[in-house]
Amino acid sequence: MERRDFLGVLPLTIASLKVAKWGSAMSDERQLRCVAAVRGTIQKVMLAMLTMQRATWEQGVAMQALLELGAEEHVILMAKDAVLRQSEDGRLAMLGEDFALTDACAAGEAVLWSGKKTRDPSFQRAIDKLLAYIETKAPRCDDGTIYHFTNIPQIWSDATYMLPPFLAVVGKYEEAVRQILGIKKVLWNSDKKLLSHMWDCEKKQFARKDCWGVGNGWTAAGVTRVIRLLPPSMVHERTQLVAYVRDILDGCLAHMRSDGLYHNIVDNPQSFVETNLSQMLAYSIYRGIHGGWIEQSYKTFADTMRAAAHAKVDVYGLVQGVCGSPEFDHPGTATEGQAFFLMMEAAYYDLEGGR
Repeated sequence: MERRDFLGVLPLTIASLKVAKWGSAMSDERQLRCVAAVRGTIQKVMLAMLTMQRATWEQGVAMQALLELGAEEHVILMAKDAVLRQSEDGRLAMLGEDFALTDACAAGEAVLWSGKKTRDPSFQRAIDKLLAYIETKAPRCDDGTIYHFTNIPQIWSDATYMLPPFLAVVGKYEEAVRQILGIKKVLWNSDKKLLSHMWDCEKKQFARKDCWGVGNGWTAAGVTRVIRLLPPSMVHERTQLVAYVRDILDGCLAHMRSDGLYHNIVDNPQSFVETNLSQMLAYSIYRGIHGGWIEQSYKTFADTMRAAAHAKVDVYGLVQGVCGSPEFDHPGTATEGQAFFLMMEAAYYDLEGGR
């Protein structure tokens, strides 16, 4: 994927738009105000993210957000720390969760990119060590689907974002697709077009059957990233994955509130309202339209969700009302909420600038 200095080209990107969201051509003065407002919001959200304490997967998703924004020096510095905290068995960015497995792959693409950018061989050695762990040591279910944690035989929807994009970016395309479909097999509810959250491989039952919003968002975003990485020869697999993302989008959009947000348990209106699923779905839609595999008609929904997310950014740049850390059982703030705001913005401006 081509990288660029997102913040540096943002003024040109916005200025290139012929029609503003209000339906009329923007004056030069309004363009400048729009540029300043967007740059200010993005920079505040980024700063807030960088000041947060981060566990393994949070380091990875923050790095991916900065990579997609084109903040190259930030990515390289964070990649250095992810490698510094690599476990003996190969798992990256091991801080805050000793049993992280798929979460330890979330930093993979950014670490690999850092190695290519800097030509520092320590990054490639770290990637090779992580891949060797995944291929030869990582515990997995009978069908080969890798556990989300090392110490419990469970599959989580979150893992679709953490592991398959790493496998795809190192060229293990078939295995990336196998992992996606293995997770889907046990978590997908075809009637609801939603994923449950957790499956226990040994007990052969759900550890958490709820259709967690952010879990569906992790899946949509993870599969979106894999679609972008697949080689042209994998036509059948690409078709499968595109249909999967469309189904998740349709299943979630059926429950979108009038304000562009969702309940934490997507199909349970008694659960609290949260922000991050909207960002994750908007990201997936913008990337899909830009890639030519999601219809333009979905953009209206993405724009509504993006506007809802912008309304949740406070004066300090914190995206409020996301499923909140550290327990993710209440509306609050979280690194992943910051990261997906930034990824949503990168995807939005890549789409608008590429028209």
